[in-house]
Amino acid sequence: MQFALSSSAFASGQPIPRKYSCDGQDVSPPLAWGEPPQPTRSFALIADDPDAPGGTFVHWVVYNIPAASRSLPEGVPKVGKLADESVQGSSSWQRLGYGGPCPPGGTHRYDFKLYALDTTLALPSGAGKQRLLEAMEGHILAQAELMGTYRRG
Repeated sequence: MQFALSSSAFASGQPIPRKYSCDGQDVSPPLAWGEPPQPTRSFALIADDPDAPGGTFVHWVVYNIPAASRSLPEGVPKVGKLADESVQGSSSWQRLGYGGPCPPGGTHRYDFKLYALDTTLALPSGAGKQRLLEAMEGHILAQAELMGTYRRG
């Protein structure tokens, strides 16, 4: 299987179910991916909304996902460090873990971007998207993307 990101909850370009939004249970959707290139040492994930009125809004930041991982389960706990040693950063809400779609109006796109890295990152829990992007610079081996949409109401 190629390095691609998917979810059993929604197909690429399709609506994200209410369960994964602020209108529902606000739990993270299940994500899965295929074989990364060698020599992947870890993965990082950024989920954001490029259609937010004030500029891109970050919904989820996770890094140091183990290289052997091929998925993230539904409902990842909203804590700094996960049982598998993955680390979660801060969203635009300044909270750890996933925060689901909650657009003020209209249909928004939500981009889930998974990065295969040739290293693990020396970042504490709570690092934001910008800090993660800076730490990943020069270490990205491959990138996979999944886009879903959400409209309230």
